[in-house]
Amino acid sequence: MLYIWELANADAARIKQNNFRNKLMDNKKNKLAVFDIDGTIFRKNLAFELIDELAWMKIFDKSVRNELVKTYTNWLDHKGVYNDYRKALVSLYAKSIIGCRREDILQASQIVVPFYKDRTYVFTLDLIKKLREKNYAIIAISGSPSEIVEEYNKYMQFDAVFGSVYELDANGIYTGNAVFEPTIDKGQVVRQYLAENNLTLDGSYGVGDTESDASFLKIVENPIAFNPNENLKKIAEEEGWKIVVEKKDVVYNINSSSNKKL
Repeated sequence: MLYIWELANADAARIKQNNFRNKLMDNKKNKLAVFDIDGTIFRKNLAFELIDELAWMKIFDKSVRNELVKTYTNWLDHKGVYNDYRKALVSLYAKSIIGCRREDILQASQIVVPFYKDRTYVFTLDLIKKLREKNYAIIAISGSPSEIVEEYNKYMQFDAVFGSVYELDANGIYTGNAVFEPTIDKGQVVRQYLAENNLTLDGSYGVGDTESDASFLKIVENPIAFNPNENLKKIAEEEGWKIVVEKKDVVYNINSSSNKKL
């Protein structure tokens, strides 16, 4: 009787171990989704809001805010395209950060993000929710500074985020030199993350709004150009990608022949 009881316990232990192993396998993330942040998830621009806050805090000179507003107004008035505006933000931040401490940038980020965190797009948030339910690994890649991108991720809870990294000297002071700019090749950032985390592109998703996102949209199985600028729209049409536009509280799927509400 004791022998039979021991066998039964052993079988039960084996079943429990197998169930646990199977559960781990089921919970393991092996599919990937990639999102841009500014203009794709966040309705505004993290870098813009960070620069604005740093000017109000007098970390940046007040003239920086005037230049920021001028840059933004020029884009609104169609004096240049969105990519010109984005590049101007990067240049303004890089020259203004020289001599600043990391603690100041972190403090400004901690003020900005809680205030603006809910200004998001319905389409992308819904898609993120659905992909999480399907156990996707979700990453976000942004041209905004890494300090505010990482602060934003405290709310979004992505598996990983990548933002622009600026050099600090031996005293923890910014030099203004960028040491990592993911917008140069977001596709390479995705490939490296795939390799390091044993993920697959099978069933993968990508969502972006400008041509800097095209390099990762080209490698995923389900690319989506969301509220695209003119350059990305052209690429999306040539590649046959889905184009989605969110206007007010309505989301449209756009193709060459018709506008269809999702």
